[in-house]
Amino acid sequence: MTDRPDISDCADAATFRQWYYLKEELVAFARDHGFQSTGGKFEIADRIAYYLDHGEAPPPAPKARKATSTFDWHSGDLSDATVITDSYKNTQNVRRYFKRHIDGFAFSIPLMDWMKANAGKTLADAVVEAKRIKDAKRKGVKQPDQPHNQYNAYTRAYFAAVADGTQEVVRALWAERRKRPGPYVFDLKDLDLVRAQE
Repeated sequence: MTDRPDISDCADAATFRQWYYLKEELVAFARDHGFQSTGGKFEIADRIAYYLDHGEAPPPAPKARKATSTFDWHSGDLSDATVITDSYKNTQNVRRYFKRHIDGFAFSIPLMDWMKANAGKTLADAVVEAKRIKDAKRKGVKQPDQPHNQYNAYTRAYFAAVADGTQEVVRALWAERRKRPGPYVFDLKDLDLVRAQE
């Protein structure tokens, strides 16, 4: 089977999960069936899978824990002793603080994740971690792709395997690959998908 079914034509979650759907398609299906359509792509997909297996809307997600801190990361005074709170936000104010301590600073996903997971530590600790992350990147240590970035992971794997690869080809491969059942990981056999169209 190479024709991707509409979500409503999937008999169960197992069939649904074999295929790649855009977030917009997932949101539309959730709205049409009266359940929560907000959140990340995988969260919405999990709700749809529940619906397909149970025939009813999934139970509402528990409410996120409310931050107890009222510290204003947008305009508060930041120093090495500033404690990272449960209300931490990546702001221009925080960026300026890091730029004073690290040449060429730029936020990275690993640093943002670290900041959110380390309430109670200080910005001095965060500077040490940011320098460690930057040094690892300089040494060529690859950061893992985030699970929701399937296209990015596919593209990286393509360029790692195909030395003379082009953006045009990888885009065409991805467009063809996502029309078929998963997994959505680059394989050299995927090159046949584009060759078949030539």
